[in-house]
Amino acid sequence: MRTRRLQEESNDLFLVKKGEPTPDREFYAYPRFVTHVDNGFITTLTDLYREKLRPGWEVLDIMSSWVSHLPKEIEFKKVVGHGLNSQELAKNPRLDYFFVKDLNQNQEFEMEKSSFDAVLCTVSVEYLQQPEKVFAEVFRVLKPGRVFIVSFSNRLFYEKAITAWREGSGYSRVQLVVQYFQSVEGFTQPEVIRKIGGGDPSKQESNFMGQIMKLLGALSSSSDPFYAVVAYKNFKPIYE
Repeated sequence: MRTRRLQEESNDLFLVKKGEPTPDREFYAYPRFVTHVDNGFITTLTDLYREKLRPGWEVLDIMSSWVSHLPKEIEFKKVVGHGLNSQELAKNPRLDYFFVKDLNQNQEFEMEKSSFDAVLCTVSVEYLQQPEKVFAEVFRVLKPGRVFIVSFSNRLFYEKAITAWREGSGYSRVQLVVQYFQSVEGFTQPEVIRKIGGGDPSKQESNFMGQIMKLLGALSSSSDPFYAVVAYKNFKPIYE
C-alpha cells in the first residue's frame, strides 16, 4: 500500500535513533514555559491560521504545549491539545481538553473517524520517528475537505530530532514533510509556504563596529525562517 511505501523506501530516514537516547516521556517530564520561535514566526503562523481556519471548527493541536498561537478573535467549537507534558498543556488557555501520549511509542488517537476540522502541528514534526503512521492517523480523524497544517523553523532540540532533520537544510526538511503527506493516499497536493525573514531594520546595527560584527557572524538581523506545509483530506474546499 502507498501508506507503507515511503517507510519501505526510506526506512533510514524515519526509524532512526535520536541523538539523545533518553525516552521522550523522561525528556519532557518537566515543563518548559518558553517560546521556541520568535515573534515574526508567531505572527506569520497566526495569520496562516486566520486564513485557513473557520469559526465553530473543532481543532486538534498535536505535539502542543502551553500556547497554540491561534487567532484570539476566532471562536472554535472545541480545541483539543496533545503533548508530552500535562503541566504545559494545562496552562494553554485555548485548549478545552488535552491528553498526553508519546507518538513515537503509540501513533493511534483514541478518537472517532472524521471528528476534526483541522489538525495542527507546530515546530514539532522533526521529532516523529514514525511520521507516516502519525500522518495516516491524522488523515483518519480529519473530516473530508478539512486541513492539516504543519509548521516549523530552524530551531529544535537537536538531540531529539531525527537524523534526516538534524543533517538537512531548510529545503530538504520541507521536502521531507511533503513526503510525509504523500505517503498517505488521500491528502491533496501539499502547499508549501515559506517566509525567510529579513528581520526588523530598526534593530539592525548601524555603526561601523556593528557592521563588522555582522560580517563576522556575531550578530544576526534575520528572524526565524517560517515554513509550513498544508494539505487537505480528499479535496480542497471551494472557499479556500
